[in-house]
Amino acid sequence: MLSRLTTGTAALALVATSALAGVTALASPAVAAVDPKAGEACTSADLGKRYPFTKSVKVEPTITHFKGYFVTGGSTGSQAVKLSTQTQVTVAVGTSTTIKTNFDFGVLFKAEASINRTVQKTTATTSAAEQTITWNFTQPGYYGLYQGTRKVTGEYGSLNCDRVQRDDGTYATQWTERPGGQYTTFSTIEEGAIRCEDQVPASSIMKKAQEILGCDGAAARKPDKKAPAPRAAHKDQKASVNSELGTSAAPPGFTCLPDTYRIGTPDRKLYWTTFGAGDYFRLRPGPRLPEGATWSVCEGPQSNGRTEYALVNGYKGRCATMTDHSDTEGAMFRMDPCRTADDYQRFYLYRDVPGSDLVGLQLKANGHMVGQERVVDDTAMRQYSAGNTDGTGTYVLQKI
Repeated sequence: MLSRLTTGTAALALVATSALAGVTALASPAVAAVDPKAGEACTSADLGKRYPFTKSVKVEPTITHFKGYFVTGGSTGSQAVKLSTQTQVTVAVGTSTTIKTNFDFGVLFKAEASINRTVQKTTATTSAAEQTITWNFTQPGYYGLYQGTRKVTGEYGSLNCDRVQRDDGTYATQWTERPGGQYTTFSTIEEGAIRCEDQVPASSIMKKAQEILGCDGAAARKPDKKAPAPRAAHKDQKASVNSELGTSAAPPGFTCLPDTYRIGTPDRKLYWTTFGAGDYFRLRPGPRLPEGATWSVCEGPQSNGRTEYALVNGYKGRCATMTDHSDTEGAMFRMDPCRTADDYQRFYLYRDVPGSDLVGLQLKANGHMVGQERVVDDTAMRQYSAGNTDGTGTYVLQKI
């Protein structure tokens, strides 16, 4: 019989949060009342939007800290026991361990809903340091003291609105499945003490602790080696960036369409414009616009089932680029020399039905959509992980 605060007849697992490290509190994302599903109809106002969905989920009891501990007849009572680190669990969406975008939040919210259990939805990791817990032992015996959690992993995808051809040859816009990745999160931290003779539920954290204690017949396992460090954030895993090209040059493997374009709001009142070689490009009113408001649309290779595009500005032939290769929500685009290989200069286009020149634009490197804070003069173009939810991430690709 054992307890931490009171005497009981079985091992008790008490919820705690002491083994969390680096937790960042963030606001919940705005979630649509009913998110779309693949194959459902969408409109041109949705071309600049992006929604997450979970394709699979797995819940696995995981022991983060453990200690096998003998209690003799003369040493019962309250004792402080130091636990060694077994493993470390870090919240991640794709390659990013910094959870700061609406899309990342959405993935984790959907994982939480699918298992009906609260999980971490912010930047968080379990502690890599040794943990000390105090337990009141009421009987002698061999105990496994532990801290643990439920590790939640799975695969996610994303939905974009795009043009599709129907069986009868006509076209429509509908939500289409696009690539996603893997996600990891974890539930609340539990701690407790367990013996082999205690009856505990299968697939529980306590059962996992019994396995480590050696209750399956194997010798009690020694503490694992030091937990591995969390994976580096996405910003440390950038796409390759090769040499810069001279001005007025499309990247190798890209062919610019014969026409020149303006890119602007659907009402054709504001257009993407830059006034300097390295300037951020922003919305400016037409119809008389400088050379920095003209664009060449250059087609490249296929990736992830879609054609890559580079957007080359008429002013000194520089490419639309995500500044400093940032994955930050709301980071601004700017003009940089076109490079031979840089996914932060590559875009996917999502198009309306034939006869319409409306498009949504997505950055290849991180899947973020092009948008802006407000549709007003002199507003810089930015990236948003889920796009502009008010539909203002749809643009006109207008031939000049």
